[in-house]
Amino acid sequence: MSYCLNPHCPKPENPNDVKFCRTCGSKLLLKERYRAIKPIGQGGFGKTFLAVDEDKPSKPRCVIKQFYPQAQGTNTLAKAVELFNQEAVQLDELGKHPQIPELLAYFTQEDRQYLVQEFIDGQNLAQELAHRGAFSEIQIRQLLNDLLSVLQFCHARHVIHRDIKPENIIRRSPLSPPLKKGEENVAPLVKGGWGDLVLVDFGAAKSATGTALNKTGTSIGSPEYVAPEQMRGRAVFASDIYSLGATCINLLTQRSPFDSYDTNNDTWVWQQYLKTPVSNQLSRILNKMLESIPIRRYQTVDEVLKDLNQQSQVAATPAIAPKPIFQSPPNSPPTFVSPSPSQIDQELEEMKTQFLGSNKPQPNKIQPPKPTSGPSSTNKIDEELEELKAKYLGNNNP
Repeated sequence: MSYCLNPHCPKPENPNDVKFCRTCGSKLLLKERYRAIKPIGQGGFGKTFLAVDEDKPSKPRCVIKQFYPQAQGTNTLAKAVELFNQEAVQLDELGKHPQIPELLAYFTQEDRQYLVQEFIDGQNLAQELAHRGAFSEIQIRQLLNDLLSVLQFCHARHVIHRDIKPENIIRRSPLSPPLKKGEENVAPLVKGGWGDLVLVDFGAAKSATGTALNKTGTSIGSPEYVAPEQMRGRAVFASDIYSLGATCINLLTQRSPFDSYDTNNDTWVWQQYLKTPVSNQLSRILNKMLESIPIRRYQTVDEVLKDLNQQSQVAATPAIAPKPIFQSPPNSPPTFVSPSPSQIDQELEEMKTQFLGSNKPQPNKIQPPKPTSGPSSTNKIDEELEELKAKYLGNNNP
């Protein structure tokens, strides 16, 4: 089907093989190549359509964004024009990243502005949450690692996204069949697994170059996910970190971030609404991402990644029982509890086995390589172990 892009057309549906709308006569191909198939979104500034690129043999799908503001007022219209132009500029600069849609074209046709961008085939995280349920800690950690690197790329180019939320994060569909509910923890959320996470909708993105950071602008973004300073028109890089933290809270609790915040006590209470428990380490990271005072929040993506990866290593390291420490009472001479000779002999024999290898394989242990030298190596090891034994037991010679 071809869909007419004339906003006033009473019957926009057309067959595939026509170039002009049968109802209003408008051209159906943009720039003689992009054909709209169906509308997939609408906002105050225009409409979004699924389309195909007729100029390429494979006719790949793409997205057409039509600028058609419905809001009234000169200032509002001027802001709408600014944002639409801004999105084209941002995508042109950022779209080479594999997790940001690529800008394919930007032009004016029949007095209307159009932006054509790469189509990301997949579900957004709000849809995924509705279909599969609350996310687990493993999924949130992998999501953070995946998306923080995208933000790192944007911030390095002085771009603040300003509208991070589950609806603006799409998981690119993999070639493999989709997972069913309950299989979330079976396959890791990594490239080649479920597909990459793609950050979309840069219509609210703002350049942070020069004096832009010091200017108070328009409050833009979805209120549930917007940092307090951004509500006042003073978005900073840390504002994106706040929005990503609020997104994680929504995915963990299946509740609006508004419902996970106690306004009376000015504190987050999301932990009591968790579907599955999370570690104290992840809780601390998310709470720091969600600090209402910007200076108390993570200032850079690098800081979040550092804490996240350190905590991941700690969580993955098995607990090792500490060795006993012998402490002396205050003001008394130091004492040492000597192990018995039989204990020392046993420990030295184990050390010797580690040096020389054992004929009996140990389960779940990597066997040390066997020595390449002959009996002389054994004698040398025996001598060294005897010296160690003498140090433990003491020497009679003064």
